Amino acid sequence: LVFIDKYTQVSCILNPIVLVLRLLPELCKDPIIDAYLRDEFGGPDRLRKDILVDFFRSAFDGSGADNFYDAGSCIDGRLTSAWNWCNQIGTKPFYPVFRLAGFASFDGEFQK
Repeated sequence: LVFIDKYTQVSCILNPIVLVLRLLPELCKDPIIDAYLRDEFGGPDRLRKDILVDFFRSAFDGSGADNFYDAGSCIDGRLTSAWNWCNQIGTKPFYPVFRLAGFASFDGEFQK
């Protein structure tokens, strides 16, 4: 029996997102960052919803493979979509907030 590594990737995908969402109130203690979040995103609550909507809309849609058959079924296809979302994080309007929160990568690293 060979253990397949792909299931351990779920935490590598979700943990950075959860950490950023949890750090939003802390980031807002800085008046400049708070003003930025309010001006750009309508505030931390709206931003939290925008991040989650974007993730759940894209991370499970079957994207990220050349075709439906390459994407795989069930967990394989959803992981492909989720990794595709992660790969595109730099193009998201909220990416600067991830960086402000210390996000470095989906490999489990955060900078303080």
